[in-house]
Amino acid sequence: MDGATQASDRRAGIGKVAISASGGIHLDRRIVLDDEFLSCRSSVRRFRRGEVIAGAGVVIDMFARVHTGVVSASTMLPDGREFIVEIIPKSGLIGELEVLRRQTLSLEYRAASNCELYFFEGRLLRDMYASDPSFREKVFSRALARISELELRIIANAASSLQSRLASTLLRLSAVYGKDAANSGDELIISQNDLAATLPASREKVNQCLRRLREGKIIDGGQGKIRILNRKALEACANGAVSVK
Repeated sequence: MDGATQASDRRAGIGKVAISASGGIHLDRRIVLDDEFLSCRSSVRRFRRGEVIAGAGVVIDMFARVHTGVVSASTMLPDGREFIVEIIPKSGLIGELEVLRRQTLSLEYRAASNCELYFFEGRLLRDMYASDPSFREKVFSRALARISELELRIIANAASSLQSRLASTLLRLSAVYGKDAANSGDELIISQNDLAATLPASREKVNQCLRRLREGKIIDGGQGKIRILNRKALEACANGAVSVK
């Protein structure tokens, strides 16, 4: 935690700092909570890359919006490896479904980059959910879309080579980072450990694939950063049309 947030208190496992913030909450492009409804009821906290935001198994009555940076949501596989289920971009939400269901968090949330989150009381979301049938429908729609995306990833992973899976993952992360106006999507800030956990695959095998992509002038970078140099070639790798050796 940095100096700006040393005075934060903790509620139900998620830290916060009392401060008002403007800006609506976006569950997706169609779900927006009015600024007036949430003004003066939010808190903000900054996290350094790698810092845990909320752990699995924690009961929360707050949900959060990613204001800057990106957040990873992960779980542990039966063999003890970490699996990063989702990378949450700017404007994405954390914990909204658990707040609505009054359940514990099933995933661990960590700062995948230096980031800033706005936190809101769970009752605000529950009140809107209870009073607005259209809002309820949109919440369910968003949840189903996220589940569908995960299912498609699992199916694609089972039928694809590691190189194809890696290329697809880099393209997907590019779209996530590209949602921030300050990032073109060509530069990804992700460690090799996190990239391996996203696939999931061993770090050694991921490193081998990354090296081949670098040698093919498709990507570049190091020290936790990957830059896409040839997007068309990367798309061809993702589709299995090209194999870089």
